[in-house]
Amino acid sequence: MTRKTISTNGPVLACDVCGRTLLRGEHGDVFLHGGVRRMVCELCTARAAHEGWIREGLDDATVRAGAEGGRPRGLLARLRSRRGHDAGPALERVREAAEPPPGWPQDGAGAVEDTVAGPPPAPEDLAPPPVAVAPSAAPREPREHRSVHAIPTNADLKMARALDLFNASAHRRTVAGVARSLGAPIVAVRPSPTEGSVVTIAVAWELSWYRFEVDLADEAAGVRLADQGTELDELDPGEGVPNAAADDRGELHLVAQPA
Repeated sequence: MTRKTISTNGPVLACDVCGRTLLRGEHGDVFLHGGVRRMVCELCTARAAHEGWIREGLDDATVRAGAEGGRPRGLLARLRSRRGHDAGPALERVREAAEPPPGWPQDGAGAVEDTVAGPPPAPEDLAPPPVAVAPSAAPREPREHRSVHAIPTNADLKMARALDLFNASAHRRTVAGVARSLGAPIVAVRPSPTEGSVVTIAVAWELSWYRFEVDLADEAAGVRLADQGTELDELDPGEGVPNAAADDRGELHLVAQPA
């Protein structure tokens, strides 16, 4: 019987935020950052927007107008929003130019009252009122950088993300070292049935096995060695059914399951 080889010619896309290769059928969004188009997977769109990346197709001018309430600001409002030492003197010059000289009559409501009777005002009464200078804006403290990770809801995406974290850890060298002596291992990757963010990775040989855990809600904690042993009977029943494989470098990859 002749074997058939199925291959795809589609381009390999990777997320520019988490570095994960997009799976077949998974679509990414294009964001703009620093004048460069970036590909972002559906799990990292919130993180990209949080970092200030702009989704392609949105008008930057519209985004700025929406942030300012969509209304043009007046001269005094623009001067108040300026930072630094020059905001106070500029505002003071505008106010001085808008105020009439002392004793100058004005028309309409709010005009200066005519001093028909009574003694002339004292020199100190003619002095212009003090102008309140807007305080300089205090320097803002640098905002703490936080890594935001969205937990995939799909089981395949959870397992793929967990293997990406495993392949970037030091446990990969452990698997490669044991495989050089005992051969290719049995690899079973399963999302935890009780904890939605935890993925279990079992790597087993006839004389040794390891169980690793990855918490996708706390990726900074890394991959944890949960248990190990020497007898395959000690494994859970589901951990004896492989759905992944290890290469000669100890990296783990999901394999296609038979229909």
